[in-house]
Amino acid sequence: MKELLIAIDGPAGSGKSSVAQLVAKKLKLNYLDTGAMYRAVGIYLHSKNLSPSDDLSKALDEIEFFYNSGDLYLNGEKLKEQIRTAQAGKLASDFAVNPLVRLKLTEIQRNICKGGRFVVDGRDIGTVVLPNAQVKIFLTASFEERVRRRLKELCHKGVDLTFEEVAEQIRLRDEQDSKRSLAPLRPAEDAIVIDTTDKSIEEVVQEICDIVLRRMNCENDRC
Repeated sequence: MKELLIAIDGPAGSGKSSVAQLVAKKLKLNYLDTGAMYRAVGIYLHSKNLSPSDDLSKALDEIEFFYNSGDLYLNGEKLKEQIRTAQAGKLASDFAVNPLVRLKLTEIQRNICKGGRFVVDGRDIGTVVLPNAQVKIFLTASFEERVRRRLKELCHKGVDLTFEEVAEQIRLRDEQDSKRSLAPLRPAEDAIVIDTTDKSIEEVVQEICDIVLRRMNCENDRC
């Protein structure tokens, strides 16, 4: 089975995780949520009373991820819904600025995807993790729309936050992601940028699937 890697990047609230899952389902590909991996590692390191500025070498050496049919396991335990909290998101961003964390997870993500057929979403997939991905997408949306989406998501989970509180969380996350020295958030040079502000999730999914199919047909025809 020929390798096929689709990288979908974008800032918080751009809809990349929901879109990536649906694209994978529609095209019958595997889905890898790298954000879940950073959240899980952030929670794990925090539970060890470590901070991003500490020497994390030993703790990171203890980390093992296993991927099976769409599910991720950290040290034998399946990732659960607790990684979706606002605190988990903050821990993910805080620890992601440590180069050792990014290097560790980049290596793991590459190994999972090697030779496979994956849709992978994150913040540095097209630029760092899978620079040779056949298709690279960068999703974006207006700041206000991204806040509304995240607020709606949190409300569904029973998290009671105001628009202003969620806006501040996303603002801080954007700042951390774009200003970190290693693998800052930015579109790959050959990425297709899609503004999802005024588009439904179905429209975005279809647009990406069309891009993938055109690219694959082009490769098959050697155009």
